[in-house]
Amino acid sequence: MICTINWNTLSIDQWEEKFSFIPYSNFLQSYDYAKAACPLQRQKARWGLITIDGREAGLVQLFEAGLLWNMIHAIIVDRGPLWFEGFGNAVHVKLFFDELNKQFPARLGRRRRFLPETEDGPTAQKLIAQTGLQRMEGRLGYETIWLDLTKDEESLRADLKSNWRNKLNKAEKSGVTINWDDTGREALWATAVYAGDKAARAYGGPKPELLRNYATILAPKRAMLVGRAMKDGQAIAFVILVMHGRSATYMVGWSSPEGREIAAHHLLLWNGMLLLKQNGIREFDLGGTNDEGAAGVKTFKEGLGGRAVRYVGHYA
Repeated sequence: MICTINWNTLSIDQWEEKFSFIPYSNFLQSYDYAKAACPLQRQKARWGLITIDGREAGLVQLFEAGLLWNMIHAIIVDRGPLWFEGFGNAVHVKLFFDELNKQFPARLGRRRRFLPETEDGPTAQKLIAQTGLQRMEGRLGYETIWLDLTKDEESLRADLKSNWRNKLNKAEKSGVTINWDDTGREALWATAVYAGDKAARAYGGPKPELLRNYATILAPKRAMLVGRAMKDGQAIAFVILVMHGRSATYMVGWSSPEGREIAAHHLLLWNGMLLLKQNGIREFDLGGTNDEGAAGVKTFKEGLGGRAVRYVGHYA
């Protein structure tokens, strides 16, 4: 089999049209993310169309930065490549990284970081190792939980773990109202609250500056949803969800003590899932899980009953 990667041969409209057919896409590989992140990170992006034996097989978004005519050069692929239906097995992933190695070989002055969007396992690790890439020790692969939103509402509710469903029932009876905004109007408020909470509690997550950029870019497309839980005229919790192609991601959220007491976040996320379904979203990435410092968040996300996934890890 022969793999090729053709860079920047598609217009942005063509890229986005093809991206819309990819199952389980992620926001890091979306054009909108590149538009938001590159100015902040002083990087530029390349957009690659992958073919295998002459057939269009997938897409990849690569970030790079360079000095001195790229004598000092960095390339990054985060959560890519992404594959069209019928492609993406471990052999295809190996072919892709073999080709990427030819185009951007390891050398003095070049830093490479790859986070393949490939589920972890012995076969995947073995084939990627055969490309010559080195797995970065101590860097666990990205973990998340995916929800299949093609299921009907009754099935999605039945998939909830009993404790999660009980808290959802509690929130539904609490008198909380949920307001959604997709115009970007509430995104600046939510980002400011998130920035303050993140600084005070020192947890991970996207930089507030990136969220503000992202909101500005997604607002005209109505592709960022900000949900607020309201009680007695006050916001007691919010979530930010972003749509990319046929998939979506839970970006960030916040709850006040009162919001946590009445499980407002449960109601927000449940309501948001149904709204995403109405918008044609088929797969929902719950935004990452880990056992180090965020075990409670992981337990919360597991309660939705989706499919847990760990990807293969970081490579250089």
